[in-house]
Amino acid sequence: MVASAVFITDLGGKAIISRNYRGEIPLTKSIDRFAKYLMEVEDDAKKPVFRVDANGDLLPDEDVGSTGVGGHSFIYVQHNNLYLVAVTCRNSNVALIATFLFQLASVFKDYFGTLEEESIRDNFVIIYELLDETMDHGMPQSLDSTILRTFITQKGNRMSDSLKNKPPVALTNAVSWRAEGIKHKKNEIFLDVVEKLNLLVAANGTVLHSEIQGAVKMRSFLSGMPELKLGLNDKLMFEATGRPTQAKGGKAIELEDIKFHQCVRLARFENDRTISFIPPDGEFDLMTYRLNTHVKPLIWVEAVVEPHKGSRIEYMIKTRSQFKSKSVANNVEIIIPVPSDVDSPSFKSSVGNVTYLPDKDAVVWKIKQFHGGREYLMRAHFGLPSISASDNNDTGDKKGKSGHGGASGENSWKAPISVKFEIPYFTVSGIQVRYLKIIEKSGYQALPWVRYITAHGDYQLRMA
Repeated sequence: MVASAVFITDLGGKAIISRNYRGEIPLTKSIDRFAKYLMEVEDDAKKPVFRVDANGDLLPDEDVGSTGVGGHSFIYVQHNNLYLVAVTCRNSNVALIATFLFQLASVFKDYFGTLEEESIRDNFVIIYELLDETMDHGMPQSLDSTILRTFITQKGNRMSDSLKNKPPVALTNAVSWRAEGIKHKKNEIFLDVVEKLNLLVAANGTVLHSEIQGAVKMRSFLSGMPELKLGLNDKLMFEATGRPTQAKGGKAIELEDIKFHQCVRLARFENDRTISFIPPDGEFDLMTYRLNTHVKPLIWVEAVVEPHKGSRIEYMIKTRSQFKSKSVANNVEIIIPVPSDVDSPSFKSSVGNVTYLPDKDAVVWKIKQFHGGREYLMRAHFGLPSISASDNNDTGDKKGKSGHGGASGENSWKAPISVKFEIPYFTVSGIQVRYLKIIEKSGYQALPWVRYITAHGDYQLRMA
């Protein structure tokens, strides 16, 4: 890829900072053309890539990849209230340019904590340095913030002239993500297997969608240049085709979208399925994966909504944990939607605390510890001024009920019940770490720590 220039604008297209790498385009005119594009094209018609001809006129989509004389291609990404834009007048790889912009945003976010217009204006000096170091004459360079910090400090101090032309050691190493000479007083490594469960359950109790999103997260505090080998449990198998599968109940289920950190030796993995790597120092994701499989809801919720005479409404909520009794879900929150005009709330629950949040039109039932195989009840009473006495005479004896939540008729609310939780020492997929070997030439002893966590993702149970 070759990017002629990179600039950052606000949402209106007004330039905040820019860098013309090759001097082959009129930068001011390009920035003005980008702002014009934002104004003249409707939001739903905007494309992340567009091309203009020599006169600045917008070309149709089929001409985006062309290299007409004098034309320019714009590639941009949005982050908060900013646009990061690259301009090229060559037949460049658009996907690589977009990837560069996303990674550049990550570098800025790592340096400044947040990436927005104010943080850009407050850090011009550092940003110019980063723009110079991450791209050279339109060609991308290192975008690893760990390496960049070795010669660009938080305060924006520049290197001395004697060191300015000397590349950082990590850039000339085969292991670009780890500097040499790292020392720690105590050599430790922490490994967390974190799985988030996305679940959608219909009003009749049918599981419409269930998905596990997993990550093997590591925090490495090891001296020297250690080599690690990770072994997962026998349930994690790999077919002869090289596609990872999870054996569960005798049936192989394909793990989708497995991604490794760049430190993993992919050739070694392809040969013998060994996950071998030299870790970065600090925190990183070694591996992420996804598993589409039918999962029984770990926390089940049933709700009955009953209108009463006298403009009142009652919720009867029953929740049940459907995992083994030896496991415990921590900080459980069950969020039940209620009409926007209810008042006079009163609650009674067999465990935990219940709170009405009028700004969110919801009741939140918090259970600090929810042991497996347990069942709890909660009742909520509200006044409902919008229901007249005559309405109650007609509907007062009717109840709304579903497998897990909801009322019927006029008392139906479409917002689903949502559940938040975290279950330590437990994984939905059954993945486990069999061993984690640490090999370092100095022979020091290191302490590996392994932890498992299952948490909620987008976990929702629809109301009728």
